Amino acid sequence: MTLKLIYPKWNKLPGQTTFNLPPHGPVVFAAALPSDIEIFFTDENVESINFDDECDLVAISMMLSTQVKRGWAIADEYRSRGKKVIFGGIAAMLHAEETMEHADSVFLGEAETRMEQVIKDWKESKLQKVYNYMTQMPPVEAVGPARRDLYKKELYNHKGVQMADLFHASRGCRFSCYPCAVSYLGGRSFRPRPMDKVIEELSAIENNRLFIVDNSLAQDKEWEKQLFKEMIPLKKKWISHTIEDDPQILELAARAGAWYVYQAIYDTSDYIKERVKRYHDHGIGVEGTILLGLDNQTEDDIKKLIDFLMEINLDLAEFTVMTPFPHTKAWDDMERQGRIFDKDWNHYNAGQTVFTPKHFSAEKLAQLYDSAWETFYKEESQEEKMFQLFFNLVNREMEDGTYRPRNKRLIHKSFGREV
Repeated sequence: MTLKLIYPKWNKLPGQTTFNLPPHGPVVFAAALPSDIEIFFTDENVESINFDDECDLVAISMMLSTQVKRGWAIADEYRSRGKKVIFGGIAAMLHAEETMEHADSVFLGEAETRMEQVIKDWKESKLQKVYNYMTQMPPVEAVGPARRDLYKKELYNHKGVQMADLFHASRGCRFSCYPCAVSYLGGRSFRPRPMDKVIEELSAIENNRLFIVDNSLAQDKEWEKQLFKEMIPLKKKWISHTIEDDPQILELAARAGAWYVYQAIYDTSDYIKERVKRYHDHGIGVEGTILLGLDNQTEDDIKKLIDFLMEINLDLAEFTVMTPFPHTKAWDDMERQGRIFDKDWNHYNAGQTVFTPKHFSAEKLAQLYDSAWETFYKEESQEEKMFQLFFNLVNREMEDGTYRPRNKRLIHKSFGREV
C-alpha cells in the first residue's frame, strides 16, 4: 500500500529571517509504520502538494497550532476525493476535538508499536475515529532511527547552506514550565533512549550539523555526561536546548561539538549574565529565548530586560509573545479569567497577542514585542548575527577536518564574505 505523509505549511512571522529545517515529527512517525508501506512525504513549507498523486491513505502530521487550519483544509480536500485521512502530531493532540471534525481518524500519543494495529484496522475497514495512547507511553527502546531518506535534502538550505538535521536522544521532561504543554503531551518522566541506539543513529546521519530537539538536555547529569562522551568521536556540530550549568558537563559538551544553545533569559540577574558567560567561555554560542507578556512583567520590566540583553553579549535573541496554548496551565488560568480574546489558531504563532496581559494592554504588548526585535538587531541584523555563528562553526569544522563545502568556496552573497 502507499501512504501520503504531509506536513502542512504555516505563515512565517514578518521581519524575521526565514529558513526551513527538515521536520522531525513526520519522519519519526514514518519509522513506526510497517515496513511494507511505501511512503511519499511532502513538506508543504518547501514544496506544493499534488492532490492528484495516487495513494491509498493520507497521514497529516502537525506540530504547531498555527498549522492546524491548513491541515484541516488539506484533509477536507482529500476526503472530498474519497481518501481516508488520519492525523497525528503535537498539534493534533492539542486540538483533538476540532481535528476530529476533519478526520477519519486521529492518533493521539507516540506511534511506536501502535501502527501495525492502526494499519490493520484500516485494511479491514475498521479504522477507529480516535486512537488515544496519551497516557500509555511505548517502551522508549522501541524508538527507531528516523526515516531521513524521505527528505528531499536539496530543498532544505538557506542561501546555499545545508540546514541541520534534527535528532532526539530522549523523550519526556521532568519540568513543567508555566506556558509549556510538554507535561500534557509526554508526561513528566524523563525517558532517555538506550545509549547504543542513540549513537548508532547519530553515526548513520550523513549531515555533520544537527539540532538535538530534546525538550532539555539538563535533566540527568550522569546521562548527559555519558551522551557527550559518546558523541566526542563523532565530531558532529550541534544545537540544543539548555545544557546543565556544570563545568564538567559544559566542557564535555564543547568537546562533543556543541555549537550553540537556546537559553531562556527570564530576568536581569547576575546568574543569567554569568550563565551566558560560562557558555561563551567554553566556545558555545547562545541564542537567548525571551518570553514577553508574563503576568509578573510590567512594561518597565520588559524594557529593562531588553536593555540587559544588550549587555550580556548574546549571539542571537528570539523574542516570543506569551501564548496560552490549549492544555497548558496558562490556557486554564486565562480562560478561567476571561482574558483570551482570540481563538483563531493561525494567530497562535508566538508573535501575536491573543490575550489581555495583566499590567498593560494587548496593543502595548505587541509594541513591546516589535520594539524588542528592532532594538536588539539595530546594529547588526539577525542574518548578520547568524552568519557570525555560522562562520564560527565553519572555523571549528576546518580545525577538526569535518568541513565539507558544497563548492570549493562558499560566498555568502548577502554580506560579500567568503568562507
